Amino acid sequence: MKILSALALAGSAAAMVKIPLFKMQTMRDAYRESGLAIVDQYDKYSEYMPHDNRGKDDPVPIHNFQDAQFFGPLSVGNPPQVMNVIFDTGSSNLWVPSSTCSDCGKHPLYKSASSSTYTKNGTAFHIQYGSGPVDGFLSTDDVQVGDVTVKQQTFAEITDVTGLGMAYKMGKFDGIMGLAWQSISVDHIPPVFESMVQQGLIDDPVFAFYLSNTPGQDGEMDIGGIDKNHYTGEISYVPLSSETYWAVKLDGLNVGGQSMTSTTKAIVDTGTSLLAGPKDEVKALARKVGAFPFLHGEFLIGCDKAQSGPNLDFVIGGKTYTLSPADYVIKAGPKLCLFGMVGIDVPAPMGPLWILGDPWIRKYYTVFDWGQQRIGFATAATTKEM
Repeated sequence: MKILSALALAGSAAAMVKIPLFKMQTMRDAYRESGLAIVDQYDKYSEYMPHDNRGKDDPVPIHNFQDAQFFGPLSVGNPPQVMNVIFDTGSSNLWVPSSTCSDCGKHPLYKSASSSTYTKNGTAFHIQYGSGPVDGFLSTDDVQVGDVTVKQQTFAEITDVTGLGMAYKMGKFDGIMGLAWQSISVDHIPPVFESMVQQGLIDDPVFAFYLSNTPGQDGEMDIGGIDKNHYTGEISYVPLSSETYWAVKLDGLNVGGQSMTSTTKAIVDTGTSLLAGPKDEVKALARKVGAFPFLHGEFLIGCDKAQSGPNLDFVIGGKTYTLSPADYVIKAGPKLCLFGMVGIDVPAPMGPLWILGDPWIRKYYTVFDWGQQRIGFATAATTKEM
């Protein structure tokens, strides 16, 4: 599930694999670059500074567009063909642009003829995202991230990305790697993480996300374990309500003690750059915090609300998780900012639901425990400052 709405793999049965994550462009940035933005005087873009020192991790330099989604490196084939993908817990398939893609712009293209480990499949592939469809065909090859390789993973070579529109043409990501469950995988293809588990490539069937709030610092996805340096306090776990998306029961959403939702389901989605919920409930929340409609279902809010706005209290597993105004007011200009929430009506049986996207994961280090069918949250070691 994504508004534009990825992991990697793994090689010897070993400890945790760490993968640096990088931010990708938001639609707001795309509007700005195309001259469509109605909010002017945005701050200039910044670039990532050199990767912080994290022991054995290697730095991967890449540009950063503030308050955006995250992506990281992945390679397909032998010799490896490197691409950047969204690591998306809201979908289950891996796709990369094909050498036969006619509208993939300057993105690197996967060339099956150049890989000694390629196996032909050819089955037609179609996936529908919130922003539109993506089409291509299936292939099989080795897929690698860091030192970890999944052998003979089936994935999609994409030939038509028009459904992603400007988000793909102007974005820095080349493909998407889904981390949700096989039950929602197109053509029931095993997701890469499940392949990792089945091939015995990791000791602990867990992955976790830490998303940095600071330009110049990378986020991190941990595969096969968790990194205690990325959170404070204890991790609180809640059982999954279904093995489709990473879905949990939502006990409540309150502002100043007032209930703001009747929806009882939430999914945690690293591939969604904002929070999202049913349109009517989001509209009511926007009014409550002082936000007003912008473009494409987004809302603007005065930047001063980052200090004076109310908290959003999500209740999950009987525990209250608070997003302060500094967490949901996303800086876009000196006076007007973006309210980090958008309305989406997800039809039954999957919906209605709330989507806890990147603003949530920036605040809470999130552990996806595949082995015990649960999700864990702990306060991230670095929280957002305006």
